[in-house]
Formats: sequence, C-alpha cells, structure tokens
Amino acid sequence: MALSTPAGYRALDGKSLPQYLLDLDDVRRLLGGKPEQWTVREVGDGNLNLVFIVEGPAGGVCVKQALPYVRAAGESWPMPLERAFFESSYYTAVAPYVGGLIPTIYNYSPTLYCTVMERLTPHVIQRREMIAGRRHPKASPDVAEYIARASFFTSDLAGAFERKMDMTAIFAKNQPPVRITIELIFADPYRTNPRNRWTSPQLDEVCADFHRDGPLKAAAARFGDKFLSEAQALIHGDLHTGSVMVTPTDTRVIDPEFVMMGPVGFDLGAYMGNLLLSWYSQPGHATAADDRKAMQAWILEQVTIFWETFRDRFLALWRSNANGDAYPASMFPAPSDVPFLEGARRAYVDSLFADMLGFGACKMIRRILGFAHNIDFEWIKDQDRRGAAETGALLMARTLLTHPEQFHSISDVVAAVPYFVRKPGAAGAPIRL
Repeated sequence: MALSTPAGYRALDGKSLPQYLLDLDDVRRLLGGKPEQWTVREVGDGNLNLVFIVEGPAGGVCVKQALPYVRAAGESWPMPLERAFFESSYYTAVAPYVGGLIPTIYNYSPTLYCTVMERLTPHVIQRREMIAGRRHPKASPDVAEYIARASFFTSDLAGAFERKMDMTAIFAKNQPPVRITIELIFADPYRTNPRNRWTSPQLDEVCADFHRDGPLKAAAARFGDKFLSEAQALIHGDLHTGSVMVTPTDTRVIDPEFVMMGPVGFDLGAYMGNLLLSWYSQPGHATAADDRKAMQAWILEQVTIFWETFRDRFLALWRSNANGDAYPASMFPAPSDVPFLEGARRAYVDSLFADMLGFGACKMIRRILGFAHNIDFEWIKDQDRRGAAETGALLMARTLLTHPEQFHSISDVVAAVPYFVRKPGAAGAPIRL
C-alpha cells in the first residue's frame, strides 16, 4: 500500500538530485561545473533516511532526505517526514554554542524534507574507526565539550525560562522518534516483541533471564520515566559513536533527528554506553597481529576523559554564564554564599553522572536484545565470540542499572568493566581477563 505524502514531496535519487541542487545558487557554486560533471552516491547505512554525497569539480555536499517510513523496516513502519524539520531546527538552535562541532548547513527544503549540508571529508564514522582498531584521541573530549555546551546553553541555568519553553513548544511536536525511543530502549528489550532479535542460541538464556528480572525491568522503567518527564535541556537524542564523524584533528556531531527537550544524562549515557560496547566487542575483531588489549585500555581511558571533560566544562560554563532563572546569581551575592552555590552545582552534576550510567546501561541492552543493533557486534562473524562479547556487555549494563550504589565515580565504572567478560562458549560466572 502506497504511503500518503505531502504535495510536492518526492524521494530523490541519482537522476533527480542534481536538478534540485542546480536551483540552489550557493550549492551550485560550491560544487562548480555543470550537473553532468557531478557524481552522486547514495551512502545511507542508517535506519531512517536517504543520504547522498554529491561531488563536483570545485567541492562536495552531503544531502540528507527523510523518507515517510523507517528505512530499516520499510513501508510497514510509517515515520513522519517532519523529523527533517526538527533536525534542521536543532542545528539552528545549538550552532551559536557548539561552533565547528557540527556540519555547516547550506539549505533546508520544507517541501522535500531535505537538508543540504557540508560534505565532511576526510572525516569517517567513529564507530567504524574503533572497529578497525584506530584511535582518535580528540573525539571523546570533543563530544564531551559538545554535550556540555549544547545542554548548558539550552537549559534554565543559562537563560530565561521563556526561551526554553519556546524551544519546548517547537520540539514537543517531534513525537514519533520519542515513541521509538521509549519503546525500543526502555520497554522492548525486557518483553516479548517480534521486533526484537539477538544472537541465538548463544543469548537465548540471557535474554529469557532479562525478561524475568523484576529489579532490572523496574530500573529500566524508571529511566524511561526520567526520559519522558525531565526536560532539562535540548538534547540530541541519539548521540552514539555512529553519530560522530572524526579526523585526527576534527570532530563533528551529526544526525540529531531524535532531538527533544529531555534529560542531559541521556546524551551522556548514549555516548558512554557505546564506548563500553566497543570495549566488549574488541576481542571479536582481534587478529594474530593485534589482540586488541591495547585498544581496550585506550577505550577505558576515553570513558574517563569523556566524563571528566564534560563535568569540568559544564561546571566552568555554569560559573561564567549563570544567567538563567535556575540558581540565579542574584541569590548568591555574598562571598559566604559561594560554597553553598558550588555545592549545589556539584550535586547537580553528580545527578547527571548517575543518569549517564542508567541511560547508558539501557542503551547497551537495547543494542543487543532489541531491534536496532550495532555493527561493533554484528560484524563479528563467529557467533560464539559475538555472543560472549555481548553477554559481558549485558552483565555490565545490568549491574549499572540494578546496583548504582556501587558506582560513585567514573573510576568505579572503569574498574568494573573488565570483570564482566566471558570466553567464547564458556558457561557460569563471568571472569576477569
């Protein structure tokens, strides 16, 4: 059955895209030459959209177009085109604060739900680089800086509540991605659902155990409630290592179509959780020349750097830009007030740390027992090795969710990670390697 689409909308392809770009003066000049000299490649490998790279004699652009359905599922799962509007609006909202950590946007078409943006080159997806065992030391601190700036400056800590409520009014209509998030992350992995899949039979027992685990399900549901009810700031909503493009000297965050007003810890947890998933996947990509242990050690260093950079930058921004209606500076004019305000700030950031761990754990579980999986594990061809790696990640995630009292600092998290590993085919308790 054909899906209904707005008047004027059409899905672009290699033939129609050059003609569309020809009518955009700035883009035409950026590409140079004539349309017959332009090359068009469809490179989208995500779950939702069409993504094209267009290159001309003078330069290139990236074109992203929303489809009226979830691309990974097909027309049986409709998805409103308006998500492209919200993505474009998100870039506009955070651009003054994050600078060069996002791509430059050249054009947005409200008819085609299509965004033309900077062609990032020689950037590559961070997830793929980590699978290959390649390190990009700027990525984690840059992403931490990005989250700190984007979240702080769109919160009540930095501005008047009216501004945040205006943003809320805009982004509250981006509901279908929120529906996907609340179901695929906070519910489906803990219940029977035909969308779920996992490495079988290796994870059959673990999956059944998770479905029976009352404390785990209650903890996941609590974070689902936090996700829906805590509108702290404008959040990206899907900020994992597949949404970060890197070079040795530059980092860019992409794909914010899941944007919403929500808890800052959700973005933090998404990125941290994906670093941990990469850690557990590394033995599955090992070779005779590289056992990946050095890569694993480096990843744990990045987990620490990521959190500590975010914490320090968020606190620094708050100290120097306390212009919001929350914790107004005028309430704390005396030198004797400073320790109390600083204590409140640190308590606030400590709460973000706790949220990061819980949301990160939920993101880890959904990528193994839910609908959309990570290539970190999917590219491990040996199912026993993949299942062993995924089991370790699941056990770590369950501990983060059900025993948060064990983790008072990022050092506690890093110290716990190596405990939750299994050798391929092994049964019983996890072992430390």
